Amino acid sequence: MKNFKLTILAVLVVTVLGFSGCNKDGNTVKVGLLHSLSGTMEISERAVYDSEMMAIQEINENGGVLGKKIVPVIADGKSEPGIFAQEAKRLLQTEKVATVFGCWTSASRKAVKPIFEEYFGLLWYPVQYEGMEASPNIMYMGASPNQQIVPAVDFCAEKFGKKMFIVGSDYVFPLTASKIIKAQLIQFDGKCLGEEYVPMGHSDFSSIVAKIKATKPDVILNTLNGDSNVAFFAELEKSGINSTKIPVMSFSITESEVAKMNIEQLAGNYVSWNYYESTAGTLNEKFVSAYKTAYGENRMTGDPIEAGYIAVHMWALACEKAQSFDVEKVRIASKGLSYEAPEGIVTIDGTNQHLYKHVRIGKINSEGTIDEVWATPTAIKPDPYLSTYPWARGIN
Repeated sequence: MKNFKLTILAVLVVTVLGFSGCNKDGNTVKVGLLHSLSGTMEISERAVYDSEMMAIQEINENGGVLGKKIVPVIADGKSEPGIFAQEAKRLLQTEKVATVFGCWTSASRKAVKPIFEEYFGLLWYPVQYEGMEASPNIMYMGASPNQQIVPAVDFCAEKFGKKMFIVGSDYVFPLTASKIIKAQLIQFDGKCLGEEYVPMGHSDFSSIVAKIKATKPDVILNTLNGDSNVAFFAELEKSGINSTKIPVMSFSITESEVAKMNIEQLAGNYVSWNYYESTAGTLNEKFVSAYKTAYGENRMTGDPIEAGYIAVHMWALACEKAQSFDVEKVRIASKGLSYEAPEGIVTIDGTNQHLYKHVRIGKINSEGTIDEVWATPTAIKPDPYLSTYPWARGIN
């Protein structure tokens, strides 16, 4: 399959590269791929890595970037923020890559952010997150909170009711998301009946689910990441909670995770993203077909997978526009840059380096795919600091 070629390409050792990541002979440019290829987050990040590799191959097959073939340098963050930081420094200082695509959790992004700022590298980050950030050294390809969390909470309040219970992993994204959710609940007289946070990789949810049963919320808001989701939904089923009794709105489960979980425990529950494998459009049909051809018909796409794919192509477009691999020139060239993506046209906001994106609420069906049940009619301007929401003042 196509990824065999990519694997061979990834292990090439290029020893004559300058600071920009370009081969002195003018043939190649190195980029870093920094993901958890082991540990609790592999369940999510491996597929994003695959989509980035697919995008690299597509670009190389069409002549590369500025006439240079892309050589990926692979780094495994091992689901540990400290290792992400070490590998980011290695990619920038030792490998001298032109740019880096990677991370998933906000903990890993926060760990590498000061490194990219110190060495003036450029990270293309593919996942929705909690906002409250806009670094000149990060391109944010996933949703800001006004493009995922806020509309999802509004949807839940209207469809299910205003009594909510929050369950999340114990790190920056879920904790900040909860601050946003609780402030939002106050402004429409909703109630947070409880909030529980667990370490990454946690697998015993018996006491938390007992609290959920006792408080009887209208909906559960789930900000768990990684394989903890497997144990959480198994415990819900064991306790007799399903989507008809207490629905779950999840913020970090895509089709890729659904494919590795028990569909009977997930069917009927909801997710909030900007893209699904089922998103209508010819370009998405081509993207899904290419992904399955490369990695197998049983492989599912999903929002961060598509965002990782977008990131590589938008970096290449920015380089072509800048006629350079220089980070500052590429960063400036990216302002206002648009790309016709599988999810629709996306545009980089020149003021905060986030994307304009449609919001899409989906419902997991019994086949393991996600049906879109609500969407915004137009792409939404990113507002990472929720500056247009008076109720969000003071959240950080």
